[in-house]
Amino acid sequence: GIKCAGIDARLNEIGEAIQEVMESYEVELDGKTFQVKCIRNLNGHSIEPYKIHAGKTVPIIKGGEAIKMEEGEFYAIETFGSTGKGLVHDDVDCSHYMKNFDIGHVPIRINRAKGLLNTINRNHGTLAFCKRWLERAGETKYLLALKHLCDLGIVNDYPPLATRRAASRPRWSTPSSSAPRAKRSYHVARITRSRDRKPGSRDTTPGSRDLDS
Repeated sequence: GIKCAGIDARLNEIGEAIQEVMESYEVELDGKTFQVKCIRNLNGHSIEPYKIHAGKTVPIIKGGEAIKMEEGEFYAIETFGSTGKGLVHDDVDCSHYMKNFDIGHVPIRINRAKGLLNTINRNHGTLAFCKRWLERAGETKYLLALKHLCDLGIVNDYPPLATRRAASRPRWSTPSSSAPRAKRSYHVARITRSRDRKPGSRDTTPGSRDLDS
């Protein structure tokens, strides 16, 4: 995917290239061999300042819209693999949240929720956070207030992702069957134009990393 990124690159073609490479691999788990499958309902996305999901979607399977990358954009090229059916669903015990970037003024009648929102705005703005960070900021007994903010659409919850129990979603570099949690290879691409670069080439941040979500 990262090789295909560049000015005027079509997002659907990037997804097709990612799927071709990912599904050419197999992993061995507990003496059994499984083909790696792309997780169809996960994808990468464009990034803007203080807006992690900025609107454009980078698929990791064939299909999708033939939207072009444009100069000056930033993208998270995220690849998710599975040994299962290639689908995930929300799991229980959510711990990660993020304020809705596009939300306007929403009346809040519960004072405890107003106070929690002030803490979120002061410490995190529209960037992601977890419960532990709220506690470090001094928040206690905040769960009902947090649920109220989510119910109003002011804060979005991001629960862990799970696949079927027998499947594993391995990290590309170190396949593991220890836990059916979402693991992904994560790269950031900056789309630039330079006289020293060929059309369609890309400038990327130095290096990439594997993240557990």
